[in-house]
Amino acid sequence: MLGTTAVLAQSIVHTLDPFVFEVSPGIGPRWYGTAYLAGFVVGYAILRWLSKSGRIPLSTRQVGDLVTNVVIGVILGGRLGHITFYEPSTFLDFSSTFPFWGVLALHKGGMSSHGGVIGVTLAIILFARREKLPILVVGDAVAFAVPWGLMFGRLANWVNGELWGRALPDAMQANPPWWSVKYPEELTLFTAVPTSLEPLRELAPATERLSDAKFLAWIQTTAYDHANSAHDAVITAIAPVLTAYYPSQFFQAFAEGPCLLILMSLAWLAPRHAGTVGGVFLAGYGVLRYTTEQFREPDSPVIALGFLTLPMLLSATMVAAGAMFFVLSRRSQPIGGLLRKAA
Repeated sequence: MLGTTAVLAQSIVHTLDPFVFEVSPGIGPRWYGTAYLAGFVVGYAILRWLSKSGRIPLSTRQVGDLVTNVVIGVILGGRLGHITFYEPSTFLDFSSTFPFWGVLALHKGGMSSHGGVIGVTLAIILFARREKLPILVVGDAVAFAVPWGLMFGRLANWVNGELWGRALPDAMQANPPWWSVKYPEELTLFTAVPTSLEPLRELAPATERLSDAKFLAWIQTTAYDHANSAHDAVITAIAPVLTAYYPSQFFQAFAEGPCLLILMSLAWLAPRHAGTVGGVFLAGYGVLRYTTEQFREPDSPVIALGFLTLPMLLSATMVAAGAMFFVLSRRSQPIGGLLRKAA
């Protein structure tokens, strides 16, 4: 089940368990999948409310079908986007163990939010054409329901200990703030055991016969094993030698969730031309994502154009797409709004 983080040396040491609970070792529901499920459930509830209140011209049945399409778009787009943008070698990653192909290893994480947006966009277009609905209307409805899922996904990134933030400036490392985070996984980057960690050999059975690499691996494993009697001693010992990082997952969760939702809500208080809310979503997400990327460690390997990382370039593209939505919306009929419905 979900463990706790240890707060030591004025910094959080991340030791969270990715499993909600384990039926057997390595098998059980994970917080990552639970976060996606929660996002879909909340998104469905929002779309159903918009439908029942007459703010969007979709029936209850159409809302259910739309959510199904969006789920497929998020999973396919998010996964294929991540692999295409960041880990193309995964397409050739085959093994003799389940799920046999690296592309299908969703339980290990690896979803691109930009890829998810592309997948959802295609799902919206196909759904709108099939149901003979205006694409901009469907896009607005989905955009308004998305921020909760984005926020839950970022929080799942935090639980998984992935997508680290950038390291704090050197001047802050000696006395890192309480909100910074340290990852025991960083021990895999060490080439030798720091002198301060040598006393831990007394707690590790037979570690005097282990190489530095294996001893560091034992320390890392123990840091995540809350049931191990040496856990607290290990956390106390490793905290001072680990690097403090920005908690970028929380920055992005707040930006892509509450901030984005507030922007769209303010834009949709009164009825707006269809496409306006979608435009606010795309442009707002692009700007907010670009801003929070300043605190996130660039993915490796990654395409970059000068100081612009691939996520920044994709975010700039989303801003441009948002501008296009604003232009297209001028020719559409008003829908919404949250305080009063269109006549």
